[in-house]
Amino acid sequence: MKNIYYDGTKLLSLKDQNGLTPSIYISTSNRSAGKTTFFSRYLVNRWKRHGEKFILLYRFNYELADVPDKFFKEIRSLFFPGYEMTSKARAKGIYHELYINEKLCGYAISLNAADQLKKYSHLFSDCARILFDEFQSENDHYCPNEIQKFLSVLTSIARGGGEQVRYVQVIMLSNLVSLLNPYYVALGVSDKLDNKTKFIRGDGFVMEQGFLDSVAEKQKQSGIFRAFAGNDYNKYTTEKIYLNDNYTFIENMTGKNNYLVTFKIGGTSYAIREYPEKGIIYCDQRIDETYPVRLVIDADDMDVNYITIKNNSYLLNNLKWFFEHGSFRFKNLACKNAVFKLLSLS
Repeated sequence: MKNIYYDGTKLLSLKDQNGLTPSIYISTSNRSAGKTTFFSRYLVNRWKRHGEKFILLYRFNYELADVPDKFFKEIRSLFFPGYEMTSKARAKGIYHELYINEKLCGYAISLNAADQLKKYSHLFSDCARILFDEFQSENDHYCPNEIQKFLSVLTSIARGGGEQVRYVQVIMLSNLVSLLNPYYVALGVSDKLDNKTKFIRGDGFVMEQGFLDSVAEKQKQSGIFRAFAGNDYNKYTTEKIYLNDNYTFIENMTGKNNYLVTFKIGGTSYAIREYPEKGIIYCDQRIDETYPVRLVIDADDMDVNYITIKNNSYLLNNLKWFFEHGSFRFKNLACKNAVFKLLSLS
Protein backbone atom coordinates (compact mmCIF):
# COMPACT_ATOMS: atom_id res chain seq x y z
CA MET A 1 0.00 0.00 0.00
CA LYS A 2 1.32 3.45 -0.98
CA ASN A 3 2.38 5.67 1.90
CA ILE A 4 0.16 8.75 2.25
CA TYR A 5 1.04 11.39 4.79
CA TYR A 6 -0.90 14.22 6.35
CA ASP A 7 -0.90 17.59 4.57
CA GLY A 8 -2.17 20.63 6.49
CA THR A 9 -2.08 23.02 3.53
CA LYS A 10 -5.86 23.10 3.12
CA LEU A 11 -6.48 23.70 6.82
CA LEU A 12 -4.04 26.61 6.80
CA SER A 13 -5.79 28.13 3.77
CA LEU A 14 -9.26 28.21 5.35
CA LYS A 15 -11.10 31.31 6.54
CA ASP A 16 -13.39 31.22 9.57
CA GLN A 17 -17.20 31.44 9.46
CA ASN A 18 -16.96 35.23 9.06
CA GLY A 19 -14.55 35.04 6.13
CA LEU A 20 -11.68 36.25 8.33
CA THR A 21 -8.25 34.75 8.94
CA PRO A 22 -8.58 32.41 11.95
CA SER A 23 -6.39 32.72 15.01
CA ILE A 24 -6.75 29.03 15.90
CA TYR A 25 -6.20 26.05 13.58
CA ILE A 26 -7.17 22.65 15.00
CA SER A 27 -6.14 19.37 13.36
CA THR A 28 -7.26 15.98 14.65
CA SER A 29 -6.92 12.50 13.16
CA ASN A 30 -5.97 8.92 13.93
CA ARG A 31 -2.52 8.31 15.40
CA SER A 32 0.62 8.31 13.24
CA ALA A 33 -1.06 10.19 10.41
CA GLY A 34 1.74 12.78 10.33
CA LYS A 35 0.14 15.92 11.84
CA THR A 36 3.02 16.64 14.21
CA THR A 37 5.63 16.10 11.52
CA PHE A 38 3.89 18.42 9.05
CA PHE A 39 3.37 21.31 11.45
CA SER A 40 6.78 20.96 13.17
CA ARG A 41 8.43 21.25 9.76
CA TYR A 42 6.16 24.21 8.96
CA LEU A 43 7.30 26.08 12.08
CA VAL A 44 10.98 25.51 11.38
CA ASN A 45 10.65 26.50 7.72
CA ARG A 46 8.85 29.74 8.63
CA TRP A 47 11.68 30.54 11.04
CA LYS A 48 14.39 29.72 8.48
CA ARG A 49 12.80 31.70 5.65
CA HIS A 50 11.21 34.61 7.48
CA GLY A 51 12.83 34.69 10.92
CA GLU A 52 9.47 34.00 12.61
CA LYS A 53 10.10 32.56 16.05
CA PHE A 54 7.70 29.99 17.47
CA ILE A 55 6.46 28.73 20.81
CA LEU A 56 6.01 25.09 21.76
CA LEU A 57 3.22 24.84 24.30
CA TYR A 58 3.01 21.93 26.73
CA ARG A 59 0.61 21.23 29.59
CA PHE A 60 2.97 20.75 32.54
CA ASN A 61 6.41 22.11 33.35
CA TYR A 62 8.11 18.71 33.55
CA GLU A 63 7.36 18.25 29.84
CA LEU A 64 9.83 21.01 28.97
CA ALA A 65 12.73 18.64 29.59
CA ASP A 66 14.33 17.25 26.42
CA VAL A 67 12.23 19.41 24.07
CA PRO A 68 14.94 19.33 21.35
CA ASP A 69 14.68 15.55 21.16
CA LYS A 70 10.89 15.48 21.35
CA PHE A 71 10.35 18.20 18.79
CA PHE A 72 13.34 18.17 16.46
CA LYS A 73 14.90 14.70 16.38
CA GLU A 74 12.54 13.16 13.81
CA ILE A 75 12.13 16.16 11.52
CA ARG A 76 15.90 16.72 11.60
CA SER A 77 16.52 13.27 10.14
CA LEU A 78 13.79 13.77 7.53
CA PHE A 79 14.15 17.41 6.48
CA PHE A 80 16.95 19.25 8.28
CA PRO A 81 20.22 17.27 8.18
CA GLY A 82 23.09 19.36 9.40
CA TYR A 83 20.93 21.29 11.87
CA GLU A 84 20.93 20.85 15.64
CA MET A 85 18.43 22.08 18.23
CA THR A 86 19.45 22.88 21.78
CA SER A 87 17.66 24.48 24.71
CA LYS A 88 18.45 26.57 27.80
CA ALA A 89 16.22 26.66 30.87
CA ARG A 90 15.48 30.19 32.07
CA ALA A 91 13.79 31.74 35.13
CA LYS A 92 14.33 28.56 37.16
CA GLY A 93 12.81 26.45 34.42
CA ILE A 94 9.60 28.46 33.92
CA TYR A 95 10.44 28.67 30.23
CA HIS A 96 13.12 27.29 27.91
CA GLU A 97 14.87 29.10 25.09
CA LEU A 98 15.20 27.04 21.90
CA TYR A 99 18.12 27.34 19.51
CA ILE A 100 18.80 25.88 16.07
CA ASN A 101 22.48 25.95 15.18
CA GLU A 102 22.98 28.34 18.11
CA LYS A 103 20.42 30.87 16.82
CA LEU A 104 17.35 31.61 18.94
CA CYS A 105 14.30 30.18 17.16
CA GLY A 106 11.69 30.19 19.92
CA TYR A 107 10.59 29.07 23.35
CA ALA A 108 9.02 26.14 25.16
CA ILE A 109 6.46 26.96 27.86
CA SER A 110 3.77 25.20 29.88
CA LEU A 111 0.11 25.99 30.51
CA ASN A 112 0.40 25.32 34.20
CA ALA A 113 2.90 28.18 34.50
CA ALA A 114 0.41 30.70 33.07
CA ASP A 115 0.63 33.08 36.04
CA GLN A 116 4.44 33.14 36.13
CA LEU A 117 4.67 33.63 32.37
CA LYS A 118 2.91 36.99 32.59
CA LYS A 119 6.19 38.45 33.92
CA TYR A 120 8.06 37.32 30.82
CA SER A 121 5.48 38.17 28.14
CA HIS A 122 7.81 40.80 26.62
CA LEU A 123 10.20 38.04 25.60
CA PHE A 124 7.60 36.46 23.36
CA SER A 125 6.61 39.64 21.49
CA ASP A 126 8.37 38.54 18.29
CA CYS A 127 6.92 35.00 18.22
CA ALA A 128 4.58 34.46 15.29
CA ARG A 129 2.96 31.16 16.12
CA ILE A 130 2.24 28.61 18.82
CA LEU A 131 2.14 24.83 18.47
CA PHE A 132 0.14 22.92 21.07
CA ASP A 133 0.50 19.21 20.33
CA GLU A 134 -1.68 16.62 22.09
CA PHE A 135 -4.14 19.20 23.40
CA GLN A 136 -6.47 16.30 24.28
CA SER A 137 -5.30 14.12 27.14
CA GLU A 138 -5.76 10.37 26.74
CA ASN A 139 -5.97 9.91 30.52
CA ASP A 140 -8.16 12.99 31.12
CA HIS A 141 -5.31 14.69 33.00
CA TYR A 142 -5.77 18.42 32.43
CA CYS A 143 -4.57 21.45 34.37
CA PRO A 144 -6.97 22.90 36.93
CA ASN A 145 -8.90 25.63 35.11
CA GLU A 146 -7.12 24.67 31.90
CA ILE A 147 -9.09 26.86 29.50
CA GLN A 148 -8.50 29.94 31.65
CA LYS A 149 -4.77 29.16 31.72
CA PHE A 150 -4.77 28.59 27.97
CA LEU A 151 -6.38 31.99 27.37
CA SER A 152 -3.99 33.63 29.83
CA VAL A 153 -0.98 32.23 27.96
CA LEU A 154 -2.35 33.36 24.59
CA THR A 155 -3.00 36.84 25.99
CA SER A 156 0.55 37.08 27.34
CA ILE A 157 2.06 36.04 24.01
CA ALA A 158 -0.14 38.36 21.94
CA ARG A 159 1.16 41.46 23.74
CA GLY A 160 3.89 43.75 22.46
CA GLY A 161 5.38 44.30 19.06
CA GLY A 162 4.09 47.87 19.11
CA GLU A 163 0.48 46.70 19.40
CA GLN A 164 -1.86 46.17 22.31
CA VAL A 165 -3.03 42.91 20.74
CA ARG A 166 -1.16 41.37 17.83
CA TYR A 167 -2.03 38.42 15.62
CA VAL A 168 -0.50 35.09 16.68
CA GLN A 169 -1.26 31.88 14.81
CA VAL A 170 -2.21 29.04 17.17
CA ILE A 171 -1.97 25.45 15.90
CA MET A 172 -3.54 22.71 18.02
CA LEU A 173 -3.01 19.02 17.26
CA SER A 174 -4.54 15.88 18.73
CA ASN A 175 -5.63 12.35 18.12
CA LEU A 176 -9.32 11.50 18.45
CA VAL A 177 -9.69 11.21 22.22
CA SER A 178 -12.93 12.63 23.63
CA LEU A 179 -15.82 14.72 22.39
CA LEU A 180 -16.09 16.11 25.92
CA ASN A 181 -12.54 17.44 26.13
CA PRO A 182 -12.45 21.00 27.58
CA TYR A 183 -11.45 22.64 24.28
CA TYR A 184 -14.34 21.17 22.25
CA VAL A 185 -16.72 22.14 25.03
CA ALA A 186 -15.40 25.71 25.21
CA LEU A 187 -15.55 26.11 21.42
CA GLY A 188 -19.02 24.55 21.22
CA VAL A 189 -18.12 21.80 18.73
CA SER A 190 -18.83 18.67 20.82
CA ASP A 191 -22.33 18.26 19.40
CA LYS A 192 -21.32 19.13 15.83
CA LEU A 193 -18.89 16.29 15.21
CA ASP A 194 -19.68 12.89 13.75
CA ASN A 195 -17.86 10.34 11.56
CA LYS A 196 -18.56 12.36 8.41
CA THR A 197 -17.29 15.72 9.67
CA LYS A 198 -14.15 16.89 7.88
CA PHE A 199 -13.99 20.64 8.49
CA ILE A 200 -15.70 23.09 10.83
CA ARG A 201 -15.45 26.85 10.47
CA GLY A 202 -16.10 28.64 13.75
CA ASP A 203 -15.80 32.21 14.97
CA GLY A 204 -12.04 32.81 15.02
CA PHE A 205 -11.10 29.16 14.48
CA VAL A 206 -11.16 26.38 11.91
CA MET A 207 -11.03 22.68 12.65
CA GLU A 208 -10.16 19.59 10.64
CA GLN A 209 -11.12 16.03 11.54
CA GLY A 210 -9.05 13.75 9.37
CA PHE A 211 -8.45 10.04 9.03
CA LEU A 212 -5.76 8.27 6.98
CA ASP A 213 -6.94 4.82 5.96
CA SER A 214 -3.45 3.79 4.82
CA VAL A 215 -2.08 4.33 8.34
CA ALA A 216 -4.97 2.42 9.91
CA GLU A 217 -4.49 -0.53 7.55
CA LYS A 218 -0.78 -0.78 8.28
CA GLN A 219 -1.47 -0.69 12.00
CA LYS A 220 -4.00 -3.51 11.63
CA GLN A 221 -1.35 -5.62 9.91
CA SER A 222 1.20 -5.19 12.70
CA GLY A 223 1.92 -7.98 15.15
CA ILE A 224 1.12 -5.74 18.12
CA PHE A 225 -2.36 -4.97 16.81
CA ARG A 226 -3.08 -8.61 16.01
CA ALA A 227 -1.88 -9.72 19.44
CA PHE A 228 -4.23 -7.26 21.17
CA ALA A 229 -6.98 -7.24 18.56
CA GLY A 230 -9.79 -7.14 21.13
CA ASN A 231 -8.54 -4.09 23.01
CA ASP A 232 -10.51 -0.85 22.67
CA TYR A 233 -7.29 1.14 22.28
CA ASN A 234 -6.68 -0.55 18.95
CA LYS A 235 -10.05 0.67 17.70
CA TYR A 236 -8.96 4.18 18.60
CA THR A 237 -5.88 3.89 16.39
CA THR A 238 -7.52 2.14 13.44
CA GLU A 239 -11.12 3.41 13.34
CA LYS A 240 -12.61 6.90 13.23
CA ILE A 241 -13.85 6.85 16.80
CA TYR A 242 -12.97 8.77 19.95
CA LEU A 243 -10.91 6.79 22.47
CA ASN A 244 -12.70 7.94 25.61
CA ASP A 245 -16.23 8.00 24.20
CA ASN A 246 -16.57 4.54 22.66
CA TYR A 247 -19.18 6.14 20.43
CA THR A 248 -22.68 6.48 21.70
CA PHE A 249 -25.72 5.23 19.81
CA ILE A 250 -29.13 6.45 18.73
CA GLU A 251 -31.74 3.71 19.16
CA ASN A 252 -35.05 2.77 20.77
CA MET A 253 -35.04 1.20 24.21
CA THR A 254 -37.80 -0.86 25.79
CA GLY A 255 -38.14 -2.86 28.99
CA LYS A 256 -37.93 -2.34 32.71
CA ASN A 257 -36.33 0.96 33.65
CA ASN A 258 -35.81 3.43 36.48
CA TYR A 259 -36.46 7.14 35.98
CA LEU A 260 -33.40 9.16 37.05
CA VAL A 261 -33.86 12.82 36.18
CA THR A 262 -35.58 15.42 34.03
CA PHE A 263 -33.38 18.18 32.66
CA LYS A 264 -34.13 21.23 30.55
CA ILE A 265 -31.90 22.87 27.94
CA GLY A 266 -32.91 25.65 25.57
CA GLY A 267 -36.53 25.46 26.70
CA THR A 268 -36.82 21.73 25.90
CA SER A 269 -37.14 19.04 28.58
CA TYR A 270 -35.47 15.63 28.38
CA ALA A 271 -35.71 12.47 30.46
CA ILE A 272 -32.92 10.13 31.54
CA ARG A 273 -33.69 6.55 32.51
CA GLU A 274 -31.62 3.58 33.61
CA TYR A 275 -32.18 0.13 32.11
CA PRO A 276 -30.47 -1.94 34.82
CA GLU A 277 -30.77 -5.31 33.09
CA LYS A 278 -29.01 -3.93 30.01
CA GLY A 279 -26.55 -1.68 31.85
CA ILE A 280 -27.72 1.27 29.76
CA ILE A 281 -28.53 4.90 30.54
CA TYR A 282 -31.06 6.29 28.06
CA CYS A 283 -32.20 9.77 27.08
CA ASP A 284 -35.51 10.54 25.39
CA GLN A 285 -38.28 13.13 25.62
CA ARG A 286 -40.91 11.03 27.44
CA ILE A 287 -41.08 13.22 30.54
CA ASP A 288 -42.47 12.04 33.87
CA GLU A 289 -44.12 15.24 35.09
CA THR A 290 -44.40 13.85 38.63
CA TYR A 291 -40.71 13.03 39.13
CA PRO A 292 -39.14 15.47 41.62
CA VAL A 293 -35.51 15.60 40.37
CA ARG A 294 -35.39 18.30 37.69
CA LEU A 295 -32.29 20.15 36.52
CA VAL A 296 -31.54 23.21 34.43
CA ILE A 297 -28.21 24.41 33.02
CA ASP A 298 -28.77 28.15 33.05
CA ALA A 299 -31.15 30.69 34.52
CA ASP A 300 -33.05 31.15 31.25
CA ASP A 301 -34.56 27.68 31.69
CA MET A 302 -35.39 28.08 35.38
CA ASP A 303 -38.93 26.98 36.22
CA VAL A 304 -41.00 25.84 39.20
CA ASN A 305 -39.45 22.79 40.93
CA TYR A 306 -36.24 22.91 38.88
CA ILE A 307 -32.76 23.30 40.40
CA THR A 308 -29.43 24.18 38.79
CA ILE A 309 -26.90 21.48 37.95
CA LYS A 310 -24.50 22.80 40.60
CA ASN A 311 -26.83 21.36 43.23
CA ASN A 312 -26.61 17.80 41.90
CA SER A 313 -22.98 17.21 40.93
CA TYR A 314 -23.02 13.64 42.28
CA LEU A 315 -25.70 12.55 39.81
CA LEU A 316 -23.98 14.28 36.91
CA ASN A 317 -20.62 12.70 37.69
CA ASN A 318 -22.29 9.28 37.64
CA LEU A 319 -23.92 10.04 34.29
CA LYS A 320 -20.58 11.13 32.87
CA TRP A 321 -19.03 7.85 34.06
CA PHE A 322 -21.65 5.87 32.11
CA PHE A 323 -21.09 8.04 29.04
CA GLU A 324 -17.32 7.56 29.05
CA HIS A 325 -17.78 3.80 29.40
CA GLY A 326 -20.00 3.59 26.33
CA SER A 327 -23.24 2.95 28.23
CA PHE A 328 -25.37 5.87 26.98
CA ARG A 329 -28.05 5.54 24.29
CA PHE A 330 -30.27 8.23 22.77
CA LYS A 331 -33.71 8.41 21.22
CA ASN A 332 -32.59 10.88 18.57
CA LEU A 333 -29.91 13.39 17.68
CA ALA A 334 -31.57 16.15 19.71
CA CYS A 335 -31.33 13.99 22.84
CA LYS A 336 -27.70 13.18 22.07
CA ASN A 337 -26.79 16.84 21.70
CA ALA A 338 -28.65 17.76 24.89
CA VAL A 339 -26.70 15.16 26.89
CA PHE A 340 -23.41 16.47 25.48
CA LYS A 341 -24.28 19.93 26.74
CA LEU A 342 -25.40 18.61 30.12
CA LEU A 343 -22.32 16.46 30.73
CA SER A 344 -19.90 19.09 29.50
CA LEU A 345 -20.83 21.18 32.53
CA SER A 346 -20.57 18.43 35.12
